[in-house]
Amino acid sequence: MKQSKKNKAYAILQNSMFNHLLFWTVSYFILINIFSNANKILPVDRIYTLIFMVTLALPVYLNLQFLIPRFLRTGKYLAYSLGVIQVLSLGVAFNAILFGHLIDYILPGYYFISYYTLWDLAKFFLAFLISSTLMKLSKEWFELLKTQKEISELEKEKTAIELKALRSQVNPHFLFNTLNVLYTLALDKAEETPEVIIKLSDLLRYVIYDSNKDSIPLSAELEQINNYISLQNYRTENTAKVKLTKYIKEDIHIPPMLLIPLVENSYKHGIKGDLDNTFIDIQINADKRKLDFEIENNLPEARDIKQTDHGVGLANIQNRLALLFPEKHLFQISKDEHKFKVSLKLSHED
Repeated sequence: MKQSKKNKAYAILQNSMFNHLLFWTVSYFILINIFSNANKILPVDRIYTLIFMVTLALPVYLNLQFLIPRFLRTGKYLAYSLGVIQVLSLGVAFNAILFGHLIDYILPGYYFISYYTLWDLAKFFLAFLISSTLMKLSKEWFELLKTQKEISELEKEKTAIELKALRSQVNPHFLFNTLNVLYTLALDKAEETPEVIIKLSDLLRYVIYDSNKDSIPLSAELEQINNYISLQNYRTENTAKVKLTKYIKEDIHIPPMLLIPLVENSYKHGIKGDLDNTFIDIQINADKRKLDFEIENNLPEARDIKQTDHGVGLANIQNRLALLFPEKHLFQISKDEHKFKVSLKLSHED
């Protein structure tokens, strides 16, 4: 209800006709007190003030409707300044001619005269030109802020939708790969199956629930990386050489499911064929200012390669990083004949 009233009030303030009526109403009460010589405001004072305001309206609306849109908004400041001088002179001349010569023909019997010198009139007109211009620019400034806020909210919504779409691509792929481990052990009726189920349930809980959070502790992601490595060890029977080195000075927060897909990618493309010659080397360095993550794996022999496309999963991570850490991350991929390496650096400095 309060928000609705606020919106209505804002809509009224944005209404051009209301703003113009408010401006001239306030101007009328200010001018009539200036022009009145007695303690009591007489009818003649009201008439004089209204006619005076007509002469003020001429340069004011020439400025608002012609000079500001054509010159001020387009950055032609010299042309705008010259235009202001011209409309100011026009308004002063119109006022002087009206009250000096024409008013007796329009309203005979009132004996209006021009009370002010041309310099005094110029000050009146200049004050109205400045005040109306400032009001016009302030209104446009508030409208610009409102537009920028709406654009910012739309961009945030767009980013959130894109991130949700990217997460939905990661999670099913990741889960299917871990379920394959359990399937293999179940077929062999291995004694380790209950232990694997527990670790897999932890991974499932992490993927389903924690992956929807904006950020999680790095320690939580590392715990699930350890779980994933343990699950994969059952598949490889510990013949693959997997090394995880951690230098964690401070438990920082990172987006969920950021590092695990990189580990999964190494298993998917490196741990195949002759397992005795396979390896994965993971190094993590983190403190409150930065996170450095490197993972390196062997490239399988040509006869063992069924699909060498590293791009899909890594492209997904690159897209997430671009959305989450614009200009605050470095993601590099390198390889030679025997090794494939991914390096990720995140900066937490403001």
